Amino acid sequence: MLSATKLIEVSNEKGVTVEQLARTIAHGGRSMKEAVAAVKNWERGLFRPLPKAEDVRRLAEALSVEPVEISDWHSSYQYAPMAARKVRLVTDLIVGRRVQDAIDTLKFTRKRAAPMVDKVLKAAMADADEHQADVNALVVKEARVDEAGIRLGTKRWIPKDRGRAHPIRKKACHIHVTVAQA
Repeated sequence: MLSATKLIEVSNEKGVTVEQLARTIAHGGRSMKEAVAAVKNWERGLFRPLPKAEDVRRLAEALSVEPVEISDWHSSYQYAPMAARKVRLVTDLIVGRRVQDAIDTLKFTRKRAAPMVDKVLKAAMADADEHQADVNALVVKEARVDEAGIRLGTKRWIPKDRGRAHPIRKKACHIHVTVAQA
C-alpha cells in the first residue's frame, strides 16, 4: 500500500511536482485531470481512488526509487473478541519498535490480547515479505485499536434484586497494525 508521508517526503527530496507524478500514472486509462486529483488525494492520505500496484510502480519509477521505499503494509483483525481498552495496553507496547523486538515483547507479555496482536503483526510482515521488502528492517509504524461494539450472540441479562435485570455487554474491537521499512 502506498504511504502518504513517504510519498511527500521523497517527492520533496527529489523535487518532483504533482503534475509530473500525475503524468506518469495518466497512461493507465486515466485522464490528466483524474490523475492530478488522484495524486493529490494520495498525498493527503485519502486513498480514493485506491492506488493499484501498477500505480505504485509507476510513481516509484517517476521518483527513481524502489516501490518498497514509498510503501507500507497493513493488516487488521476485525471483530476481535475483547474490549478495545484492554488491547490498547498491548498495542502501545509495540509502536515504534523494530518488528523482531515487537514480536519478542508480545511473546513475553502476559495479556490475553498479546497473541491476537502478534498474529496481526505477523500477517503485516508476511505481506511486506511478499512485496520483497527487507523484513529485518521493518518497523511498527502504527498500531491502532478501534471499538467494534457489542459482540454478536452475547446479548444476555443477569438477574438483580427486586426483579430487575442488567445487561451483560461483551465488547469487540478492530486491531490494525501497519509496518514500514526503516
